[in-house]
Amino acid sequence: MIPTCIITGAAGGIGSALMVGFEHAGYHVIGIDQVSRPTHLTATMDYYQVNLRSQKETLETFAKITQAHPVVHVLINNAAIAYFDEPLGFVTTTEINKVMMVNLTSAILCSQQFLELNVGASFGRIINIASTRAQQNQPNWELYGATKGGLISFTTSLAVSLANRPVTVNAISPGWIHIGDEQDLMPSDHTQHPSGRVGRPQDIVNAALFLCASENDFINGHNLVIDGGMSKVMNYD
Repeated sequence: MIPTCIITGAAGGIGSALMVGFEHAGYHVIGIDQVSRPTHLTATMDYYQVNLRSQKETLETFAKITQAHPVVHVLINNAAIAYFDEPLGFVTTTEINKVMMVNLTSAILCSQQFLELNVGASFGRIINIASTRAQQNQPNWELYGATKGGLISFTTSLAVSLANRPVTVNAISPGWIHIGDEQDLMPSDHTQHPSGRVGRPQDIVNAALFLCASENDFINGHNLVIDGGMSKVMNYD
């Protein structure tokens, strides 16, 4: 059986790389995002335009997926939005609810629906794309950091709750992953990383494929930081 993978936030830089990477690895890929069909879709991929802030749209989409694919093996909760350089005193309740719903609540809801689709499968994998900003941050990123911290906590808790099922739950916390032309980067952008370069979307794809392999069932409840060692650097002015 060809394994099936659902990826949220599938239209963006990391999301599009995940879709392409998992299809190349032999998965049937289902993408979910709020924009119309992105250009990287192939004829064999499925894609659903969904506003993940809407519980109704999310549930309706998973009902459609269930009709087309009775068994799904992998869920990657990648969808996220960020509000930054906005002091907390100026953040509205509407903005708070919007970020919480997309970054955290939708991951919980999609995981709930995925677990129904995964019943009877030989294995299951949930990957939550978190961020190093859950542990270290810049001013005015409180809202984004809080949702990513919650996503890591959700990861560890769900892994424990699913101990009686062949499903693992892990998080990936990217650091600086550059989307776009690397010519836009400065040499200092690369050299400040112990690995000598800024991250690329393929770095996240490689890790996700490794964690999702059916034989890798002993990595569970883990948050894998992929930042070229940047979070280990002691940086004082």
